[in-house]
Amino acid sequence: MTAESTAPVPAPGSARPTALTLGAAITALEGAALAVVGVWDMVAALSGESKQLALNEFGGLVIVLLGVLPLLAARALLKGRRWGRSPAVLTNSICLPVAYYMWQSGGPMAAVALAVAAIGLTGIGALLSPKATEALYAPHEG
Repeated sequence: MTAESTAPVPAPGSARPTALTLGAAITALEGAALAVVGVWDMVAALSGESKQLALNEFGGLVIVLLGVLPLLAARALLKGRRWGRSPAVLTNSICLPVAYYMWQSGGPMAAVALAVAAIGLTGIGALLSPKATEALYAPHEG
């Protein structure tokens, strides 16, 4: 028996809830944004914009790797795998302190902070909604 054969299989005729799809999409967006920032950091270091080449290269690599987990979690959620919800909720939760510190900066960053907080709260709400919970944890006939 393989791991794939033990994965939950949706009941015939049932579709993935919109809330679960929305939560997975937001999580994937956040993971992709992290990966882009990490690559940008590494490219900036290689192009000579940074005076600490090794530190920026390593930091960029870490940020790219941090972006991979939300992408994997979003993929798992789209496949109906339960394990994806915890890292997805964690990723969305991290948006809240990030938004707080962006808000503290003031100016145009305050508007960006509101958007980041709204995205994080929407992701958390979607992933913890009753329909998403039922889709991930309800027993499926298979």
